Amino acid sequence: MTDTGFALPDDTARTLYLAILRDGGRIRIADVAEEDAQTVQTLMDLGLLKPYVLDGSLSAVDPRSVTARIGADLRAAGTRLLTRAEELPDVFGDLTVAYDAASRRRDRSGSTRVVEGMENIRHQVSQLSEELRHEALCAHPGGARPVDAADDTVNHARRFLETGGSIRTLYQSAARLDASTVRLAARLTGIGCHIRVAAFSFPKMLIFDRTVAVVAAAPGVTSAAVIDDPAVVDFLVRTFELHWQDAEGVNWASLASGSSEPSVPEQVGRLLARGLTQRAIATRLGLGERTVAAHIARLRDQYDAETLFQLGWQMRGAHDA
Repeated sequence: MTDTGFALPDDTARTLYLAILRDGGRIRIADVAEEDAQTVQTLMDLGLLKPYVLDGSLSAVDPRSVTARIGADLRAAGTRLLTRAEELPDVFGDLTVAYDAASRRRDRSGSTRVVEGMENIRHQVSQLSEELRHEALCAHPGGARPVDAADDTVNHARRFLETGGSIRTLYQSAARLDASTVRLAARLTGIGCHIRVAAFSFPKMLIFDRTVAVVAAAPGVTSAAVIDDPAVVDFLVRTFELHWQDAEGVNWASLASGSSEPSVPEQVGRLLARGLTQRAIATRLGLGERTVAAHIARLRDQYDAETLFQLGWQMRGAHDA
């Protein structure tokens, strides 16, 4: 069968057809073995065998004629499919109009509206993630996600990333001590998400494509504010970016596997000893430059080094020793 449903000869039919050709291109119906009856019928249906009732025989047909016929049928089917594809916008037109006119659209006033209840919040976030698929900025303070929601979280993130989107997420530092959060973070970073931790508090929020934000509006996340006012969203984006620069990268896969992860100052020191610049270290570790600068300042005090060159030299010597 072709992708469009047209029958083609299978291996059994091809083998029998070739055998008939070797026997002169004809076969008596009375000589057809019982086990070959269905295959012979298939060849007849395809047009590769033509029956002659008067002498009770079947003759092989030139495959080129069959090819031309099936090719014409396929081209006709393709034309019909293309026509149907062009009609789809009209078929779904009334549904699209209704979707655009739904209350969730009319509710957008250019400032803020409140969504009550976890189910409604999840529904709103799901819709936004389908409509705005370029960038998601996520701030999730506190502990782990519910264990039973981990698979859904990963699947939603994977679909978002597969369309070319990017996801950056902030956790608080305590997340590194929670096993379920670590396992989830390892899975998410494994598919391409970026997750850092911050040693300070921040509000829970989601920002999609830097145009719409969802912010917790009550303790326990029983209600959320959906904001699309450009000035407010811009402020939230800048707040997130500042937090992101001050946050620290984490090797979630190592934590999840139980491996001991070098402390951040130790990682900074190792890279500094290898001659990397402050900016390169920040990029490598997923840290803010100010965070790296603070670690370097503490290392300079520890090694009593006046310059970065001197610090790198002394750390290289300590490492070699």
